[in-house]
Amino acid sequence: MGAAARRPCTLVVCRGCCCGNARKNPGTDHAWQLERLRAAAAEHGFQVRTSDCLGPCDQANVIVVQPSAAGRRAGGRAVWIGFATDDDSTEEVIAWAAAGGPGVAPPPVTLQLQFVSPRPQR
Repeated sequence: MGAAARRPCTLVVCRGCCCGNARKNPGTDHAWQLERLRAAAAEHGFQVRTSDCLGPCDQANVIVVQPSAAGRRAGGRAVWIGFATDDDSTEEVIAWAAAGGPGVAPPPVTLQLQFVSPRPQR
C-alpha cells in the first residue's frame, strides 16, 4: 500500500495576513493555538500544516480539515472552519481530527456552526 493510501487526516491552518494576526483577533493566543494543534497531531497521528492565506479573511482564523485516505474513500471532503479563535473550537477540531475527520467521524455539532465556504460570498 502506497503512502497516499495511508495519508492521515490533515489540518491546514491559515497564518496569513488576517489569520493568526493579533491585531485582527487580539483576544486569541495564536501561537498557543498552533502549538496545541501540533502537540495533538503528534499524540493522535494526524498532520498539521500552515498556509500563508486560505482566502476567506473575514472569517479568520480559518482551519481546513482534510480527510484521511480512508475518509476520502468513504466520501469525506475537505471542510473549512472559520472563526476558530477560541480554545473550545480548537479542542473540537482536535477531537474531530483525532476521531478520523471527514468521512470517518461526524464533526461535533457546535463545530458545524463554524463551517464556512472556501470562497468569499458575493
